[in-house]
Amino acid sequence: MFDVVTGGAGFIGSHLVDALVAGGRRVVVIDSLASGDISHIRRHIDSGSVNFIQADLLGGGWKDALSRADRVFHLAADPDVRQSALSPESQIRNNIHATFKVLEAMREYKVPAIIFTSTSTVYGEATVIPTPEGYTPLEPVSVYGASKLACEALISAYSHSFGIRSCIFRFANIIGARSGHGVITDFVRKLKENPRELEILGNGKQTKSYLLVTDCVEAMLFADAHAQAPVNIFNIGSEDWIDVAAIARIVETGMGLKDVKHRCTGGERGWVGDVPKMQLSVEKLKKMGWRPSHGSEESVRLAVRAML
Repeated sequence: MFDVVTGGAGFIGSHLVDALVAGGRRVVVIDSLASGDISHIRRHIDSGSVNFIQADLLGGGWKDALSRADRVFHLAADPDVRQSALSPESQIRNNIHATFKVLEAMREYKVPAIIFTSTSTVYGEATVIPTPEGYTPLEPVSVYGASKLACEALISAYSHSFGIRSCIFRFANIIGARSGHGVITDFVRKLKENPRELEILGNGKQTKSYLLVTDCVEAMLFADAHAQAPVNIFNIGSEDWIDVAAIARIVETGMGLKDVKHRCTGGERGWVGDVPKMQLSVEKLKKMGWRPSHGSEESVRLAVRAML
């Protein structure tokens, strides 16, 4: 028996694969490599711990890999919140339709459990902060958030209709080594191009929760081991937050830069669909026995160090 990880060559997926292999699990990774990087998991492939299948979930050649699997960790998705406002079709296809394909394959091969990575953006602009899992109404302000909420609904329906146990994780901003997008990546790229001036989208006051990817993976595996309901929903994040301007200063210090001029584009949102303030309540997981090892600022510092 074994685990299947879709998107297992990506940022969070590859860290999850590291943890599963370290725990003695056999793993099958399905990844199109559209955004993933095979080098992230090459050592596991070479050691025989991971069987890698390069395939698009919207195509063929991967479904038989689910036969006799214990669990599917479904991480494959189009994660670009900003781009979803410009080209929504990719989010609909690669998030909603791909999740449907995975669930149908699970139903066919009777895979008993799915672990799904969702997002804090399903809450939209929550009026309760820190935001608990039971917060309503869920009103996403981005197509990305809407696509993930649609996936959650599909998973819930398949869990109740076909006896598939599910864990759904709503992430804060997950950061760390191997990340290919997000505010830290953007700042590093911009400062390499111009170390004297940094463009900051919005007013720089956007304040959100950040968590190191290793803490995130630890929380996922802990929750899955303790979850008992047919459908289990958990927030994963830190217990504090940090604003974008402070992140910029940490990146600048990490790159050895001083006196960098900040040029804000203005407005409380960095882009269409941006949520200016976000912090998730992690009380549900804390009551089960897990808590984050790092706060937002420390997570950012460690992520910057790892990414540089």
